[in-house]
Amino acid sequence: MKVSKILSVALVAFTMFTSVATVAQTKMVGGAAMYPNKNIIENAVNSKDHTTLVAAVKAAGLVETLQGKGPFTVFAPTNAAFDKLPKGTVETLLKPENKAMLQGVLTYHVVAGKWSAADVVAGIKKGNGTYTATTVQGGKLTFKMDGKDVWVIDEKGGKAKITIADVNQSNGVIHVIDTVLMHK
Repeated sequence: MKVSKILSVALVAFTMFTSVATVAQTKMVGGAAMYPNKNIIENAVNSKDHTTLVAAVKAAGLVETLQGKGPFTVFAPTNAAFDKLPKGTVETLLKPENKAMLQGVLTYHVVAGKWSAADVVAGIKKGNGTYTATTVQGGKLTFKMDGKDVWVIDEKGGKAKITIADVNQSNGVIHVIDTVLMHK
């Protein structure tokens, strides 16, 4: 009887600990909770700030990839970021005949591996103020800091600020950015 009571208390304590740990890691993005036990797609579809990105991922045929094992680091532009593009750009990219171009733009926002904000900042410090990463698309992204803000600079010189960092996923991490990145 005493052993079963101890096991029951231990089970309750473990359940409470894992629930608190999950809540502590859960972040709100676009009005929705992003759960670290769900994959990038399972979380992204719930963010009202990422409906354009989700539509683009679907049109590009990248859903299965981003549901895969990974790990992936995704720099996820918001709807407002897509709205900054010249008029008609998103509509043009979403056309079936432009699927390869859309895939290139989207995979330029993905780096293989799981890179936390602390990892990126450490890379910037080690690189004397800049850190460069190769994207899944094959292009380069450069990271710099301005005060406490981390900026991502694309190959065309465009800059995106990381507005929400370390949105952990079961297959990687998302960093929300305020501008769409463009490769050469």
